[in-house]
Amino acid sequence: QYFVLADFEAYEQTQKKVEELFLNKIEWNKKSLLNIARSGKFSSDRTIEEYVKDIWKTKKV
Repeated sequence: QYFVLADFEAYEQTQKKVEELFLNKIEWNKKSLLNIARSGKFSSDRTIEEYVKDIWKTKKV
């Protein structure tokens, strides 16, 4: 069985918080910029480098 709606209430509560935050442009922009700045660790280049080293056990070209 699938539990597609099992966490819908939590989703709905979080969505309301997001909507409220969106109305505060200064805070929204601050959080957006921090999110962008902190996303570097998740770059595709880093991921491929880790695959090359840890999974494929090859050298960079």
